[in-house]
Amino acid sequence: MSGRKNAAGRTSPWLLILISVGCFFATYNFLTMHARGRDGPRKFLVGGDRGSYGSGSDPAKRFHVALTATDALYSQWQSRIMHYWYKEMRGRPGSDMGGFTRILHSGKPDGLMDEIPTMVVDPLPEGKDKGYIVLNRPWAFVQWLQKAKIDEDYILMAEPDHVFVKPLPNLAHGDEPAAFPFFYIKPTENEKILRKFFPEEKGPVSKIDPIGNSPVIIKKAQLEKIAPTWMNVSLKMKEDQETDKAFGWVLEMYAYAVASALHGVHHSLRKDFMIQPPWDLKTDNTFIIHYTYGCDYTMKGQLTYGKIGEWRFDKRSYLQSPPPRNLSLPPPGVPESVVTLVKMVNEATANIPGWEDDR
Repeated sequence: MSGRKNAAGRTSPWLLILISVGCFFATYNFLTMHARGRDGPRKFLVGGDRGSYGSGSDPAKRFHVALTATDALYSQWQSRIMHYWYKEMRGRPGSDMGGFTRILHSGKPDGLMDEIPTMVVDPLPEGKDKGYIVLNRPWAFVQWLQKAKIDEDYILMAEPDHVFVKPLPNLAHGDEPAAFPFFYIKPTENEKILRKFFPEEKGPVSKIDPIGNSPVIIKKAQLEKIAPTWMNVSLKMKEDQETDKAFGWVLEMYAYAVASALHGVHHSLRKDFMIQPPWDLKTDNTFIIHYTYGCDYTMKGQLTYGKIGEWRFDKRSYLQSPPPRNLSLPPPGVPESVVTLVKMVNEATANIPGWEDDR
C-alpha cells in the first residue's frame, strides 16, 4: 500500500506514527465495542483497602496490589486467601503495600464484592481467547488502568495463588521494575518465533527478560504504556498457530516479556521475590509462596511428584469447592515451605467468615 511521501521520497515518520496509533485504537475500539455487547457498558465497581501502612513506609514507594481473577469458585477461594494475607502483612514494618484491587474480568459482579475491593471489567469478546482464559489478563489491565483512580505510583501485578509470607517492600528501583525470573521462559532459545513479534531492529532477543507479568512491581506510568502492547502481542501470538503451539499455557507470559522489551523496559530479576513448593524448600528468604504445583508425599515425607501421594496439597483438588478448614499438616520430613503453606492456608480459612459458604 502506498502512502504519502515527503520531499526525500521516504514515508513520513509522522504518518507512520499516526498509522501505528490508529491501529492500536482500532483494536481497542473493536474489543470495547464487542465487550459491551447487548447489555451496554459494564458497570465498574471500585473499592480500595487503604488501612494502615508499614512503619516508616515512604509514600513515594508504595505500590498498589492488583489481582486479576475470574468469578469461578476455584479463583474465588484463592483470591480470598491471598487478600487475607495481604491485609495481615500490609501494616507490618518493612511493607510498602498500598491499596488493593481485584480486577474481575468476568464482566459482572460476584459474591465477593463486599469482602474484597473489586473492579469489574469486561472479558474479551466471546471466542477471542480461544479457551485460554488468561488471555483476558492484559485486556483487564488496559481497562483497569484507564478507569481506576490509583493513588500509588507503583503497581504489583499478582495472582490468586500467591500468599504473602512476610511484608513486601518495593523491590523496584525507579524506572527499573522488579520481576521474578521463570526457568521455563527462554527467549534466546525461541528466537525464530519471537522475531515475529520482536523485530531485529529492536536488538537481540536477549533484551527480552525471562519473566511473566506476575509477580512484577512496576511504575504505573510504565504499565500504562506497556499494557496495550501486551494485549495486542498476546492476541497476535494466540492467532499464530506456530507460536500458540510452542508457548502453550505460558504464551501470555511471553507476550508481557516481549511487550516490555518493545518499550525498552528492563526488569531487575529477583529470585527472592517468590518460591514455588515443592521445588523450593524454605521460606526464610522470600516474600511470596506461589502454590501452582501439586505437593504429593508419602507418609515418610518422600516427594512423589506426578503421582498422587498419601498426603497431598494441590489447588486443583478444589476446583468445585474450597479446601476445608483445618487441613492436615504434612508428615515429618516434608520441606518447611510446604508446611508453612498449609499452615497459612489453615490460618486464613479459620479467620475468613463464611469460608465454606456457597458463593
